[in-house]
Amino acid sequence: MKLHVDKEADALYLRLDDSRIIESSEVSPGVILDYNEKNEVVGIEMLYLSKRSKNLKTTSLEFEAV
Repeated sequence: MKLHVDKEADALYLRLDDSRIIESSEVSPGVILDYNEKNEVVGIEMLYLSKRSKNLKTTSLEFEAV
């Protein structure tokens, strides 16, 4: 799994695996899902990141596993 934050594009991209992306769809404004050939979600992109949270700190992301 890879997480990429692009400050210039104001976007976050979460890649779940390395399978080939066949299709993408915008499921809500600024949220795009990428699908592989098995129609599984393999990527999630969020645009307008700074507008989604006033206190977002992209320099300090936290990962939590439960």
